[in-house]
Amino acid sequence: MAAQRRNLMQSHQSWTDDLPPCEMCGVGTATNCVYGPDGKGTVSHPNEDGHLRFRGEDGCFLYGVFNGYDGSRVASFASQCLTAELLLGQLNSSHTDIDVRRILTQAFDVVEKSYFETIDDALAEKAHLSNYLQPHTENVSFHKNQKVQERLKELEQEVSGGATAVVALILNNKLYIASVGTNRALLCKSSSDGQNQVLQIGRPHSTDNEDELQRLAALGVDSSRVRQAGQISGQSSTRRLGDYRVKFNYNEIELLSAAKTRPVIAEPEIHGSHSLDSVTGFLLLMSEGLINALESAHGPEQANQEIVAMVAAELALQSVLEAVAQSVVERVKRLHHDVYVSGRQRATFCSGHEDMTLLIRTLNYPLADGTLTPTQGGRIYPVSVPYSNSQSTSKTSVTLSLVMPSQNTLTNGTNTASTLEEGTPTPGSQSPTATLQSTNTQTQSSSSSSGDGSLFRQRGSQAAQPDETGRVPPYVDFSQFYRLWGGDHSDGQSTVGGLGPQ
Repeated sequence: MAAQRRNLMQSHQSWTDDLPPCEMCGVGTATNCVYGPDGKGTVSHPNEDGHLRFRGEDGCFLYGVFNGYDGSRVASFASQCLTAELLLGQLNSSHTDIDVRRILTQAFDVVEKSYFETIDDALAEKAHLSNYLQPHTENVSFHKNQKVQERLKELEQEVSGGATAVVALILNNKLYIASVGTNRALLCKSSSDGQNQVLQIGRPHSTDNEDELQRLAALGVDSSRVRQAGQISGQSSTRRLGDYRVKFNYNEIELLSAAKTRPVIAEPEIHGSHSLDSVTGFLLLMSEGLINALESAHGPEQANQEIVAMVAAELALQSVLEAVAQSVVERVKRLHHDVYVSGRQRATFCSGHEDMTLLIRTLNYPLADGTLTPTQGGRIYPVSVPYSNSQSTSKTSVTLSLVMPSQNTLTNGTNTASTLEEGTPTPGSQSPTATLQSTNTQTQSSSSSSGDGSLFRQRGSQAAQPDETGRVPPYVDFSQFYRLWGGDHSDGQSTVGGLGPQ
């Protein structure tokens, strides 16, 4: 099996080309961006995220979002290898929950070991060349060392990098979530009491996760230093795939040097099973970059509810899931950029964003009827992404109301570790709608740049009619501009007088 994997990697073939993609799923992506002083963005590196969405046999579906770093190798490898380890006959409807959890855990372990097998030769060459380097005593030795150093740099780029992952498996209409790192899974569903709940499944494996800090402390690591540092070798995750430097050389990393065994692991945390029988809603898998972009712009308090509202609004507008997912990603991207250029308090957190990926899997959820225009009965549900434009604002809170097909109100969901309330939804005939309202804790935001909105005159319901001179009354009042201009150019009053509206 290992030889087969190596041969496939060397031939650049995909292990999953013959698997059918899931058509009940849509994916949206955006490449990383760093903003300049003028607000224009530049890409700092190629997109490193990855995803999978396949339909297997026996009613099995597999989805995943991978957040790569220092290259896309691990994310790409994991998306293919994990699929091969789960959908090529390993799972069937006869498996129990215990069986599925065991198979998922073993699959992550195989992915980790298989990836390191693919870079064994490069690591061996890297170790050999590192020992070859010697202080140069003559010109010839200098040139040799220079070539060795260039090759070592190439090898380092080839073997470096890692990825975090969140994977969703649906088997026998039951949902299982397996996660490693800081990506996120959200489930929006209608509960038995008629309310729509947003549930975050699991917690990120990060340096502020108390359970992870306790795990590290049990290995001899100073958890307080880890919390204070906020990162381990440049990443906030405490579990990840790949990253040989952290996995094999952790004793050389000061923060982890006291560990008795490997502190950063690839063992997934698995949540489930959650029955999807009679559930109406949708499942969201998000990369860390998407989460961070939204939280940087608005704060973390309502990020889950905001993203769900955006998805629900786009589902009401569009009939293609791919377009829905991409529209939501573009909306988050635009929101993040607008906060940066606004110069408001949170602008300092929005100088750039990482790669963003959003995967949406609907669960008996009605899509918009794309064949109807608004005049033919089609419906449009615009959603404004809120934020205050007051520069004195210290905090903005968001009140969210989400209406699912049953036309009920969303209540904030609670984090869940392993169980979700099973409810019977009340499906309705109408498409879902979503609205977001922004309330400021200090000052009420205004909808116009002038503060009182007086610059723009109200537009009538009927089209403006020309007067006797053939002119149409302007929608913008320039009276104040003319007064200021006249005051600053008193010598040219006769000329200025001709500028105003006649």
